[in-house]
Amino acid sequence: MNLELCRTIELPKIDDPRGSLTFVEGRNHVPFDIARVYYLYDVPGGAERGGHAHKGLHQLIVAMSGSFDVVLDDGYEKKRFHLNRSYYGLYVCPMIWRELDNFSSGSVCMVLASNRYDEADYYRDYNDFLHAKGVA
Repeated sequence: MNLELCRTIELPKIDDPRGSLTFVEGRNHVPFDIARVYYLYDVPGGAERGGHAHKGLHQLIVAMSGSFDVVLDDGYEKKRFHLNRSYYGLYVCPMIWRELDNFSSGSVCMVLASNRYDEADYYRDYNDFLHAKGVA
């Protein structure tokens, strides 16, 4: 998989004077069925998250509150995405190294995932990831 498959997805946004509503449907707004939802919060200033790749997992990363950056790397090129709206998500396909940084105070990062947690699906060493991609 390459970086060109990763993209920002605009999610439905229903504006109302009482507050806006956004929803996500698997296989409709995202190109996978949603099997797991998790979120990151209380990330200390200057901290980084991620630092891994997945062998088969698809994800949609959403800034529910505040902002942060996601750096995606397919072994050949890197691209930085700034997420700061809860009605935009970043689709990350398998075999893409990801790092999250530049968290604003009070930010909340929600991730929709195609599979349940499986440690065997991770590349946690960047050189192992590059080797699997045939880059190293």
